[in-house]
Amino acid sequence: MSVAVVGGGISGLAAAWTLAATDEVVVLEAAPRVGGKLQVAPIADIPVDVGAEAMLARRPEGVGLLTELGLQPIAPLTTSAWVRAGGGLHALPARTMLGIPADTEALRASGVLSEHAVERVAAEPFLPPMPPLRSDVAVGALVRERLGNEVADRLVEPLLGGVYAGRADALSLQAAVPGVYAALGDGGSLVGAARSLLDGAPASSDPVFASLPGGLGRLPLALAESGRFEVRTGVTVRSIRRDRSGFVLDCGAVPMGYELRADRVVVATPAAKSARMLASLAPEAARDLAAIESASVAIVTFAFRDVDLPAGSGLLIGAREGLAVKGVTITSQKWPLATGGLVVLRASIGRAGDAQLLQRPDAELTALVRHELGVLLGITADPVDILVTRWGGALPQYAVGHVERVARIRAAADAVPGLAICGATFDGVGIPACIASAQAAATRLGQ
Repeated sequence: MSVAVVGGGISGLAAAWTLAATDEVVVLEAAPRVGGKLQVAPIADIPVDVGAEAMLARRPEGVGLLTELGLQPIAPLTTSAWVRAGGGLHALPARTMLGIPADTEALRASGVLSEHAVERVAAEPFLPPMPPLRSDVAVGALVRERLGNEVADRLVEPLLGGVYAGRADALSLQAAVPGVYAALGDGGSLVGAARSLLDGAPASSDPVFASLPGGLGRLPLALAESGRFEVRTGVTVRSIRRDRSGFVLDCGAVPMGYELRADRVVVATPAAKSARMLASLAPEAARDLAAIESASVAIVTFAFRDVDLPAGSGLLIGAREGLAVKGVTITSQKWPLATGGLVVLRASIGRAGDAQLLQRPDAELTALVRHELGVLLGITADPVDILVTRWGGALPQYAVGHVERVARIRAAADAVPGLAICGATFDGVGIPACIASAQAAATRLGQ
């Protein structure tokens, strides 16, 4: 093989698509199907996403790839959402940066915070300015210090939980909210930093999010079926090494293993798998990759008939609300979806540290989620159909110092000629970020 791409998720497939413009590329995927965390499955005979279900449309990488593939994105019917805070539902306030508020009046109008907490946010720009940030900090720690616990628990925690399945008090500001980190390089106000970023964003009437008719899980299938590169599923790569003629990929199960050879290699697998593969080839990179933790999640999708739900795309729930469910997407209200009158929604369970919860069997998880949907949305009807989807180790956790760790991993990989790495581990867990990581890996490989 000229180029072997290990991993058939969106990152590996995007890397293969880019490299195939000039090289013969083979994608090696251990699972029986490509797509990683982008998958479509039927619920009551309706195809819906059971993994990632939206991507940022205002970053060019995702919509650009759709254009190259001849796919037409669709916009959500609504982006308004709710947040569960203090035991009640409140409109998610406008003008926040991953929960960091920039508009006091929008915050007050939502009712998500007490008046005391709103006044504290309003006063923060007039406090003695923060000293310049010279090193990374946890998002939650900084928000609690400047804005108080209510903002951290009722806004930042639900939003970061929705994106990363992580805990605000453990996630890196530099990695998770890089714009705010950069804006505070000279110190100042946290609210002011969020406000300056939102005010400085280009004005646009284009949708913020996008999907595809039939589900975003169609994207990896379109890449794999393009004919631009070869895809081999059911191929487990255990380790990668070099000899005089190039890279040797040890594949399959011992003792029936076999070798594949390639001139160059892209590794596009989760951190733990990448660490095992690179242990002898790039040991420094492997050590840092092995130190990156991940969070597992489960998605429980339901189809209901004759249920009355609040308007909007869904709701987010903070960890301190005492519920297992951390988010609900009302799919049939968010996307233009032919459901035959059914209501389709999905509930997400699982934050960093919730491994024991996710070990419950499907029937127990389903019963728990149905009970909490009653608490959250008053749903007591029996569902027409239920689907449980588990994503083990799905989301890398960007701990404090993550950006420096990523730089070390890339430097160690770059020291091995012909090797590149990419994926959600590095620069963001969203689809455009993964595609950008893949494109950067392809550029490195071509240098």
